[in-house]
Amino acid sequence: MATSISSVTQRGTSEPFELQVSRGQIALHEPLFKYGYNPLIINAEETIWDGGGLYSWISSANALSVASSATTADAGVVGVVSGLDSDYNEISETFTLDANGTYTTSAEFYRVHRAYITGSTAPTGNITFKIGATTYAQITAGENQTLMAVFTVPAGKTLYINQGVATHGTDTSGAYITVRFKTRIPGSVFRTATKIDIIGGEILFPFNQPLKVAEKTDIQVTAICSKNQNNAIAATIEGILITEGGSLS
Repeated sequence: MATSISSVTQRGTSEPFELQVSRGQIALHEPLFKYGYNPLIINAEETIWDGGGLYSWISSANALSVASSATTADAGVVGVVSGLDSDYNEISETFTLDANGTYTTSAEFYRVHRAYITGSTAPTGNITFKIGATTYAQITAGENQTLMAVFTVPAGKTLYINQGVATHGTDTSGAYITVRFKTRIPGSVFRTATKIDIIGGEILFPFNQPLKVAEKTDIQVTAICSKNQNNAIAATIEGILITEGGSLS
């Protein structure tokens, strides 16, 4: 017998709005959770992502060359890569690595948001997603998912960020990490929206009035260490994507 899934609000009681969004019960709303990690931050600014260094942004939409560093050992690995096309519309594609551990997408990506493994076989090498010689996403061996605090708001949607989190995993001789949350509208430059310093531990920075980020805006979280010593840093971006101009029927 089929079971009908419904909200307790339909029975005259209440349920947290955030839970209803995650359950898909609020039309035109969807949750966003982006998580990034970089284990080797020194005294040079880097994006918090698994590729290392400052993130490079795609200048024109192209097919992605997918390849495993383990080559033939990862033949048959299956996953999904998602992002945006040249019109900032959301796209995704399932990939299966061939006998050489490679794959080329048929879709042309202008932004890459995430990639993850969906099959029953985990890759033994790092899987990179490149255009030419530049890496735009990486699934690090053992993670089975990209870890990148990088995002671009799709066309027709607005992102409302309700909080961010930064975690400094290594406290080396009093070294501190400066973390910047940055945004960039098309045709402009990145500007700092939030800047914090952290020495070990975790900092939560909530936005009681959610931070509004317009469509097509690029977002990234960067970090720099006060000393030339390796430090690990993680960051999350949490919010709600709302489709503008839709009908709440």
